[in-house]
Amino acid sequence: MSQGAGGSSGGGRLLLLLAGLLSVLGPSPTSSIHVYTQREVYGTVGSHVTLSCSFWSSEWISEDISITWHFQAEGSRDSISIFHYAKGQPYIDDVGSFKERMEWVGNPHRKDGSIVIHNLDYTDNGTFTCDVKNPPDIVGKSSQVTLYVLEKVPTRYGVVLGSIIGGALLLVAVVVALVYLLRYCWLRRQVALQRRLSAMEKGKLQRSAKDASKRSRQAPVLYAMLDHSRSTKAASEKKAKGAPGESRKDKK
Repeated sequence: MSQGAGGSSGGGRLLLLLAGLLSVLGPSPTSSIHVYTQREVYGTVGSHVTLSCSFWSSEWISEDISITWHFQAEGSRDSISIFHYAKGQPYIDDVGSFKERMEWVGNPHRKDGSIVIHNLDYTDNGTFTCDVKNPPDIVGKSSQVTLYVLEKVPTRYGVVLGSIIGGALLLVAVVVALVYLLRYCWLRRQVALQRRLSAMEKGKLQRSAKDASKRSRQAPVLYAMLDHSRSTKAASEKKAKGAPGESRKDKK
């Protein structure tokens, strides 16, 4: 009995030791992979658009890396697989309308999983999802990009619209140039007028100064002339008074 108990306890210890070794030597926990796309992409009917997808992984790019693109049409709840990359080969799914219009332009070794869609149509409006797995780095979220396909503007209307916009811009430039030219002429005229007024004021001051000096010089002459005329008048009056007496003497 004691030997059986000892054997069972030894077996339990051996199992615990093996479990510890497996936990140490077992696979390491997976790390997270990060996938990046644009939020929105715009294109016109009949053109092509590139759906960029890049990723970051803490592991070396393995041979088992896989890249998958899904498409969910606008207004639909269902998502379909349209592209898959695995074992170094790209595969375009037969489901959907992208088989003849899709091109693989990515390079997993450069951490690029981009695709190109040609000959866009309104039915391409929707959400595209890029998902990347790089074992053992397989945990992470996929990334989504929304495609908006717009109506293509005809060349004739584009030329007319461009001519209208160009004419409007030219008209604005001409108006701005005229405004600046008129302002320049007005300022120049104001400066010339100000200089003329300053010159006139200066001339008036100079003339008034000359007049004042001339008056100051003419005042003594006027006073002398007045004195002379007064003395002459007084002498003539005195002579006139003495003239009757002399005539009387002559008569006697």
